[in-house]
Amino acid sequence: MSSKNSSLNSFGAKDTLKVGDNSYEIYRLDAVPGTEKLPYSLKVLAENLLRTEDGANITKDHIEAIAKWDPSADPSVEIQFTPARVIMQDFTGVPCIVDLATMREAVGELGGDPQQVNPLAPADLVIDHSVIADLFGRADAFERNVEIEYERNGERYQFLRWGQGAFDDFKVVPPGTGIVHQVNIEYLASVVMARSDAEGNTVAYPDTCVGTDSHTTMENGLGVLGWGVGGIEAEAAMLGQPVSMLIPRVVGFKITGERRPGVTATDVVLTVTEMLRQHGVVGKFVEFYGDGVAEVPLANRATLGNMSPEFGSTAAIFPIDDVTIEYLRLTGRSEEQLALVEAYAKEQGMWHDPSREPKFSEYLELDLADVVPSIAGPKRPQDRIALDDAKNAFRKDIHNYVENNNPAPETKLDDTIDDTFPASDPATLQFADDGAVNMHSAANGADGRPTKPVTVKSDEHGEFVLDHGAVVIAAITSCTNTSNPEVMIGAALLAKNAVDKGLARKPWVKTTMAPGSQVVTDYYNKAGLWPYLEKLGFFLVGYGCTTCIGNSGPLPEEVSKAINDNDLSVTAVLSGNRNFEGRINPDVKMNYLASPPLVIAYALAGSMDFDFESDSLGNDSDGNPVFLKDIWPSQKDISDTIAEAISQEMFTKNYADVFKGDERWRNLPTPSGNTFEWDQDSTYVRKPPYFEGMPAEPQPVTDISGARVLALLGDSVTTDHISPAGAIKPGTPAAEYLESHGVERKDYNSYGSRRGNHEVMIRGTFANIRLKNQLLDDVSGGYTRDFTKEGEQAFIYDAAQNYAEQNIPLVVLGGKEYGSGSSRDWAAKGTSLLGVRAVITESFERIHRSNLIGMGVIPLQFPEGESAASLKLDGTETFDITGIEELNNGKTPKTVKVTATKPDGGKVEFDAVVRIDTPGEADYYRNGGILQYVLRNMLKS
Repeated sequence: MSSKNSSLNSFGAKDTLKVGDNSYEIYRLDAVPGTEKLPYSLKVLAENLLRTEDGANITKDHIEAIAKWDPSADPSVEIQFTPARVIMQDFTGVPCIVDLATMREAVGELGGDPQQVNPLAPADLVIDHSVIADLFGRADAFERNVEIEYERNGERYQFLRWGQGAFDDFKVVPPGTGIVHQVNIEYLASVVMARSDAEGNTVAYPDTCVGTDSHTTMENGLGVLGWGVGGIEAEAAMLGQPVSMLIPRVVGFKITGERRPGVTATDVVLTVTEMLRQHGVVGKFVEFYGDGVAEVPLANRATLGNMSPEFGSTAAIFPIDDVTIEYLRLTGRSEEQLALVEAYAKEQGMWHDPSREPKFSEYLELDLADVVPSIAGPKRPQDRIALDDAKNAFRKDIHNYVENNNPAPETKLDDTIDDTFPASDPATLQFADDGAVNMHSAANGADGRPTKPVTVKSDEHGEFVLDHGAVVIAAITSCTNTSNPEVMIGAALLAKNAVDKGLARKPWVKTTMAPGSQVVTDYYNKAGLWPYLEKLGFFLVGYGCTTCIGNSGPLPEEVSKAINDNDLSVTAVLSGNRNFEGRINPDVKMNYLASPPLVIAYALAGSMDFDFESDSLGNDSDGNPVFLKDIWPSQKDISDTIAEAISQEMFTKNYADVFKGDERWRNLPTPSGNTFEWDQDSTYVRKPPYFEGMPAEPQPVTDISGARVLALLGDSVTTDHISPAGAIKPGTPAAEYLESHGVERKDYNSYGSRRGNHEVMIRGTFANIRLKNQLLDDVSGGYTRDFTKEGEQAFIYDAAQNYAEQNIPLVVLGGKEYGSGSSRDWAAKGTSLLGVRAVITESFERIHRSNLIGMGVIPLQFPEGESAASLKLDGTETFDITGIEELNNGKTPKTVKVTATKPDGGKVEFDAVVRIDTPGEADYYRNGGILQYVLRNMLKS
C-alpha cells in the first residue's frame, strides 16, 4: 500500500537520505527557514504539511505559518494533519470497521470493486477493553475470565476477525494479548516510518498516530506524535483524510535532577499531573526538555505521555535520543530500523540536544529530587496526596461521603471505552445514575472519624470486620504503569519481602493483576516472583484494561452485601490513570491512584485509614512489627532484577505471532468473503444506513424549510450529554429495542459494547439523564416536545421518528461551547441519524463542529452577541434556512438567512454564520458526509 504523497513541494524540500545500503526519500525541514527554531512536536507537524501539501487543504501558507510560529500568540491558524497510521481498541474500533464493511457493499452497488475499500493508512486494532475481572485470587482466573469474555463478545469478535482477513493494511491483535498502548510502544510504533509511494520510492517520515482511545498519548514517550480522537476522525485518517486542528501553544516542561530512593515513576506522574492541571494545558502540547530528560528511562517517559489526557493536554511528548534507540533495541526492533530512526532524527534536527533550548509558549520546571511518594484521590487524578499525609487526608475526605449526604453517582463512563478525556473538568462527565448517598447514622470514633464496624462472615475467610475506608479492591492494572518494568518488578519484590516476613493481604481485599503485555509474565517467571504475588492473592486475571475502565468485576457477595446494607464508604486502590466517582466499581465510592508497589502495600494494610510511617502491616514470625520501610525494595534490587530478568528475546518471542491469537481466536466460526454477511438477528453488529440509495454523483445540497426544533439547549453542552454512554436503562427506547429482539435485561450490556449497532446508539443519543432540553420545564433526560402530537412530551428518539414519517427536518439550538469534551463520534452520528439537518449555537467546540460536517449536518452560529434567548426563540418555531444552496457553486457562503416563524405567525430573522471552515469540509458537506466523499473518490480512482 502506498503512502499518501501528493506534495506540490513548493519549497523544493524533497531530497534523498542514505542510511547504510538503503536510500530514502525525505522532505527536508531546513528547506523552510524558521523551522530550525521550532519545538520537536511542531517540527513533526511541519514535516507533515511539507509532505502532504496539495495546494487546497494544505497550502504553502500553512507551511509558512508553522515556520513563523509565534510562541506567545493564541492558536488561530487551522491546519490539516495527516497521521501516518491509526490505532483502535475493540469498543471504539468496531463502528469504524462496520462503516468500512458497509462502504464495500456501497461501492459494489455503484459498479465499483468492493476490494478497493481498504484503509489507506495502516490501521491496527487491539482487543483489550472487554475482559472483566470476574474471577480473581485463584490460579484459573485468567483462563476463566477469557472464556467468559468470549461468551459475552463472540459476535463482535467474529466480525473483527472477518475484517482482519478481508481488509488490507488492517490488523487485529486478539484478546488476551495486552493493552493497546503497551502493544503500541513495544511493537507497533516505528518512530520513523518507511513506506512506498505511488512511484515506488521509499519515503521516510516521522511515525504519527491517532487512536480511538485517549491514552494513545503513551506513544509520545517514544517521540511519536499522536493523541486520542473520536471515531469519525479515526475513520477519516484511516481513509487518508487529514485531521483538522489549530497550530497549538507548546508548554516546555524542563526536567532536572534525579529521583530520591523510594520514589517511583508513578509518584513523578502524579506530581506532574497536579502541576499541569494547576497551570492549565487544555488544547496545548506539552514537551519535555532539558538535561534531566536523558535520565528519564523510556518506560517512565511512556508513563508521563500516557497521563496527558489527565493533565488535559493534547499531547505530552519527549524528543528522540539515545534512550529511545536503546528501548527500540530492547523491544526487538531491527538494527536497520534503529539506524533509520537515528539518521533521520539527526538529519531533520529532531534529535534531542539539551544545549539548544527551543522557544516555548509557556515554561514549567520540575526537579525530580522534589518528588515524594504519592497517591491521588478520592475522585480525580490531579488530586495528589503525599503518602505521609494519606491517613490525614482520608480522615478529612471521609466526612464528605458519610455525613454530608454527598452524592456519589455511578459514573460508568463510555469514556472508559475511549475517546478522549474531556478538556473540561471531570465533573462534566456522563453520569449513568443519580443515586445519592443516604445519611449515615454512623458514630464518630474517638478521633472524630466516622466509623461503622460491620462483622462479615465469609466461607473462604471466616469472620472479619469491615468499616468505612476499608480497601476492598487492590488492582495492579492499566497501561500507565503495567508497561513500566521498574514499578512492576518493584511491586513483585515488595510482595516477596512481605511473604518472607509472614505478612498476608486482608481477607476483604479483591486483589487483581492485569499486566499490559505477556512480556510481564515472562519476566516475573524468569525472576521467580510470581509465587510471591500469588501468595498475596495477586493472580493473573487478564491482559487488558480491567479496573481502570470499570471492568473490576463484582466484589464477593458477602462483602458487597455488607457495604450496601450498611452504606459503607469503602475504597479502591489501583495503579491506573482514572478514578472518577463510581467509575471503578458501583459499590466503591472513594478511589485512589497509586504505584503498583503501593497497591500491594494497601492490600496488606486493608484500609485507607492507615499511616505507613507509624502503623505496622502485621508481625513477623518472631512477633516483631513490620513496617512498609522494612519490605520496600531498594533501587539496586530493582535494577539488578531488571538486568537479570528482562531480555530482547522476550519481546521478539511474544510479538512473533502477535496477530495469530490462541486456539479460541483461531477456531471462531468466521464468515469469509470480501463483503460481510450481516446477521439480521444480531443486536451488536448491524449494517448502518449511511449509503442507502446513494448516487455515484452527489445531489445538490438544499436549503432547509419547515424544520422543527428537536432540542433547545444551554451553554457547555458536552459530547457526554449528546452521546450514548454507560448503562442501558430499562424503559428507555434502547432497552425497548433490545427487548423486542429477545434480549433480557441482564444481557443489555452497555452502549459502548453495542457501538456496532446504530439502532441502539440512535436511541441513546441526547438521552443523558443530565440533559436539560429547554423545550420542557424542569425535565431532565432524553425528552422533547413532539409537535406532530400537539407538543406533548416524548422521548427524543420517538419524536424524531414521528418527524421523519412526515418528512419534517430537524434543527438543534445550543449555547456557548456546544460539543465540548471528548471527541465522540456518536455525538455527531446520532445527531445525523435522528434527522437533524442543522445545529445553531453561540459557539462550537472545534472537533464536534467538524464531526457534524463529517456526518452531513451544517453547523451555524448566531450573529455575534446574539443567542436563542436574546432573539426570544423558545423552540416552538418553524425554521427556514436559505443560502445553503450557494455551496453548489463551489463557494462557501459566510452567512445563511434563518427565518423562525412563531406559532402565531410572527417572524424572527437573522443571518447565521456558516461554520464550514476549510475547502475539505465544504467537500464533505456537499457529498452528505466524509464517508460518502471518500467512497465517491474511490469510485473515481
